[in-house]
Amino acid sequence: MAQPGSSARPAKARTVSLVLGSGGARGLAHIGVIEELEAHGYEIRAIAGSSMGALVGGIFAMGELTTYRDWVEGLSQTDVVSLLDWSFSSGGMIRGDKLIRKLKDLVGDSDIEDLPISYTAVAVDIERGREIWMSDGPLFDAIRASIAIPAVFAPHRYRGRTLVDGGLLNPVPVAPTLRTLTDLTIVVDVNGPTSATAEDQDEDQDVGDDEAEESGVLRRMLGYVESLGMNGTPTAEGMALSEVLMRSLETMQGALTRHHLAVFRPDLVISIPKNTCMVHEFHKARPVIELGRKTTRERLQAIGDENAGTPY
Repeated sequence: MAQPGSSARPAKARTVSLVLGSGGARGLAHIGVIEELEAHGYEIRAIAGSSMGALVGGIFAMGELTTYRDWVEGLSQTDVVSLLDWSFSSGGMIRGDKLIRKLKDLVGDSDIEDLPISYTAVAVDIERGREIWMSDGPLFDAIRASIAIPAVFAPHRYRGRTLVDGGLLNPVPVAPTLRTLTDLTIVVDVNGPTSATAEDQDEDQDVGDDEAEESGVLRRMLGYVESLGMNGTPTAEGMALSEVLMRSLETMQGALTRHHLAVFRPDLVISIPKNTCMVHEFHKARPVIELGRKTTRERLQAIGDENAGTPY
């Protein structure tokens, strides 16, 4: 979807298989990437995603990305917390049902086989230790399974299997897109190398009184949940359980991403720094989405796209 007022297009549209990686709130950058690619005339014919990549990719495939973007850009930290249904007995701190209901109310629902483009969500069968490609059936069952971060979101029971976050085994699922013949394979990795620019931007952000009051709500609630089972005792390094878990997952996914990129060698990799935001900071949607746009524009310039420098 081109930005308003944009008329620049390459002489010939290029078709794309798009791979959207896992990374929590950093996955909101996928929105900016998709919008920028379409603004330059790229036609996305296939999408495969893990975790947040499955969510954004699925909503795009439905044709509802603008609706989702407008909603998520308006979320405050309190709004994010209000979407969480806490649980102490479902295999994760958050059941996830409330979030999925909200998304269905927002954009509707669809079966994957009825989508106008090829779509695959990747999940992991935690009992069998296998990667699962979900390319038929209800879209939001596939999304719910793919976003089930271990110990955070409860696993999703579907078709007799217990499914969790696809990023556990395949954070950048290139292979499912190979079934569709396109001109380019583009991977969006939102667990890229850290950036000093991202840190500076985060420190320089203006915070209003309301946002300051909301700041840290989710972190405090996670800390409270941890204290119920850990007696509130931090690790020897002073890191909370949630931070240890998230950093461990990011480290593992970073190694898996490097392996998959070396094996499949996509035509273009768009890399978003892993310190852009924390995995739960969905209230930072607007700058993260804009970073996706900016990074995509820069990468297109680097490969010589004739319209990459066009201002929007």
